[in-house]
Amino acid sequence: MKTLLMIIAVLLVTTVWNGPLFAQDKILPYPIHQKQLANGLNVVTVQFDSPGLASFFIVVRVGSRNEVEEGVTGFAHFFEHMMFRGTDKFPRDKYNEVLKSVGAGANANTWFDRTIYHMTGDATKLQTMFEIEADRFMNLNYTEHDFKTEAGAVKGEYTKNNASPYAQLEENLLNTAFDKHTYKHTTMGFLKDIIDMPNQYKYSLEFFNRYYRPEFATIVVVGDAKPEQVNALAEQYFGMWKHGTYVSVVAPEPLQDTARYTHLQNGSIPPYLSLNFKTPAYSDVDISVPAIDVLNAILFAETSPLYKKLVLEEQKVRNLSGDMLFTRDPYLSSIEASLIKKEDMQYVKDEIMKAIEDFKKNGTSEKNLADTKSRMKYNFAMSIDNPSTIANSLSTYITLIGDPESLNRLYTLYEKVTVDDLKATAAKYYVPSGLTVATISADTQGGVK
Repeated sequence: MKTLLMIIAVLLVTTVWNGPLFAQDKILPYPIHQKQLANGLNVVTVQFDSPGLASFFIVVRVGSRNEVEEGVTGFAHFFEHMMFRGTDKFPRDKYNEVLKSVGAGANANTWFDRTIYHMTGDATKLQTMFEIEADRFMNLNYTEHDFKTEAGAVKGEYTKNNASPYAQLEENLLNTAFDKHTYKHTTMGFLKDIIDMPNQYKYSLEFFNRYYRPEFATIVVVGDAKPEQVNALAEQYFGMWKHGTYVSVVAPEPLQDTARYTHLQNGSIPPYLSLNFKTPAYSDVDISVPAIDVLNAILFAETSPLYKKLVLEEQKVRNLSGDMLFTRDPYLSSIEASLIKKEDMQYVKDEIMKAIEDFKKNGTSEKNLADTKSRMKYNFAMSIDNPSTIANSLSTYITLIGDPESLNRLYTLYEKVTVDDLKATAAKYYVPSGLTVATISADTQGGVK
């Protein structure tokens, strides 16, 4: 349940590659060039000083969030697999040979809100990257036999992943925390749907026809490439991609009005406690979004008083952390603790809640806020040092609202977070009625209330 999100905050001006690392008004020091083709496909280019190297990403704003029909979850992740089975022009073996010729290795990953396909290779072979990717996005075809084979592979992946108690608890947590919204199931989908997936060949064709359309996609190229070159290649290879007609409607989650609980009986790992509060959808204008991120760092990071008390002094907890995922719709902020003894579960929960309530009243010092932002700044600065990490960072914000410039707008918002903002945000979102408690221990009950 750990977030892959980068953390944004105030960045100082320094130098790298004979230029400013961060401009004073934008967190990303490189211009983001954008163009939308007539069919709705967005094209994003960032020139980066990586001679002979370029990253090519395609962000499809389709994930498990879009699996709105009952009985057919897991298909966004399924197509992460299926897209590598080849086309008539580039069967799998030939596709892999072409990748080798450009010095690239293609991969993909799926999440709640998107599926990302990516490769990094020889920038002089960028046209070849466009050719093979356009072919599979527009011309993917597969037999029912191929479909059933890949569906079996997906079931195997589910079985492997769910051998982990943490994966089992995450599945239980989402199913407990959400009633209507499609965040109720993980990216893998419900097991009953995965078991039935081999029978859903016709639906798979419908899913691909709905979502693998230009209006859901953004091409991102970062590295040794000019915007004019990228735009021309996008028009040449993707310009004939036909716009679709499907509109995805995701049911909103009703307001949670009482605490919820889920427990997994498992004695093979240390006792585990997770407190999950309902939090808002991503926004680059809502101050509470960066405020929750900063709040978690102040309350639960290794530098926090609570961490020092529970982990270092009392030694009741192995580790403590707090994370908020940026998502298209309201999701969860999670506070997680691995305990030494199960008997301390209630005490640890009470101490976490006590720290939150104290913060609502007393906040923190201006110095602590500034120091926290500085540490967060450094973490982000270290994360964007090559074409792939830059493309991946931009893909996050394309996923969330369709615009990579949101990264820069969010940076401005982080700068504006005050102690009063943190207190108000904690009071609004870190409330018992919006809490879902998830636990793991050897006994049949979590033992917390």
